[in-house]
Amino acid sequence: MARKSTETVSLINTFSEFKETKDIDRTTLIGVLEESFRSVIAKIYGSDENFDVIVNPDKGDCEIYRSREVVEDGQVTDTNKQISLTDARLIDEDYEVGEDVSETVNFNEFGRRAILTLRQTLASKILELEHDALYNKYKKREGQLLTAEVYQAWKNETLLIDEEGTELILPKNKQIPRDFFHNGDMVSAVIERVDNTNGKPKIYLSRTSNQFLRRLLEREIPEIADGLISLQRVARIPGERAKIAVESYDERIDPVGACVGVKGSRIHDIVRELHNENIDVISFTSNPTLLIQRALSPAKVNRIELHEDAHRAEVYLNPEEVSLAIGKGGLNIKLASLLTEYTIDVFREVEDKIHTEDDIYLDEFADEIDPWVIEAIKGVGLETAKDVLNAERSKLIEDADLEESTVDLVLNVLRAEFEEAPAQEEPNQ
Repeated sequence: MARKSTETVSLINTFSEFKETKDIDRTTLIGVLEESFRSVIAKIYGSDENFDVIVNPDKGDCEIYRSREVVEDGQVTDTNKQISLTDARLIDEDYEVGEDVSETVNFNEFGRRAILTLRQTLASKILELEHDALYNKYKKREGQLLTAEVYQAWKNETLLIDEEGTELILPKNKQIPRDFFHNGDMVSAVIERVDNTNGKPKIYLSRTSNQFLRRLLEREIPEIADGLISLQRVARIPGERAKIAVESYDERIDPVGACVGVKGSRIHDIVRELHNENIDVISFTSNPTLLIQRALSPAKVNRIELHEDAHRAEVYLNPEEVSLAIGKGGLNIKLASLLTEYTIDVFREVEDKIHTEDDIYLDEFADEIDPWVIEAIKGVGLETAKDVLNAERSKLIEDADLEESTVDLVLNVLRAEFEEAPAQEEPNQ
């Protein structure tokens, strides 16, 4: 076997080091090395079809063999694929016409130009591999939360570096309005997207997306991370306010209480991370009327008329409740619309019915009817006993999201209150 080229071995060792740092698998490594050598061989000889390239990156070994057919003297038409009988017998005197001659090729004999071409080819393929590996790695991580160090902050974007030295871009429009970073700050964000324009991957982060809030909640609240609490809906106006709807299929768990924690302890760190972005937590329901009522909290709703085809809701409230429903700068109603996926129109309702003396507010029945049932009924605009008795039974079941047995119990209690005493006979004159 011919002496190994010092230049070639050096190239293979360099590529082996790249394999260790970039975690390139052995099969890919060998394939790229072989492809690089074949590319240079094809440029020199016009074809690499009759060459065998054997690469052993662990030993820094590369063997190149060329196969040529023995032809009669003077019949050689392609010096790369054919060899004259006389030249063949200089290698081995037993060769005959028609046989194949295999000989070792010393890459170092190709000259400095070939070695330089090989270096450039390897460098190009290494860079391509690095870009592909980076793109594939972070593409799989889209939507995940990470923490990275601020390297440089500019007017339109901030450059961060993660623990592996990868550059990450946080655009200005994906930053919370009160974000202000210094070099060396550690910043949490979610991987929003990975672009691979012109083969050069760029990783973009976001702190304004709903997904960022979702990941923060998963990180800080174990019940969400473990799947005991389901985070059904998220709506936020970054840096201002957010609403989330949560649900638990375990009756022993209060999803709202578990998310907020004692005196807000669990949600406090998230609020601080979001620069005091207030977070309202409500209990999710598949009943749109009840969900809208909860989403408009702290306003108390009288009644709601749904237009499901248009995904629009007309909400009627007492005049003093309207400002609460809309919220400062319209934030409350905007977030409620985003959370419920309904366009919400608010109307002032002037109370036009006078409750007679024999009517009774539902709150007076708290000793016989569970308070949460009373609140559910009030949420669909029924305030008094006679309001409920005059309403359709199906309205109580569907709109108030109550079980039939519960509705029947309520109706029985209210009817009993208004049962008329037997009429007394007039005394004889």
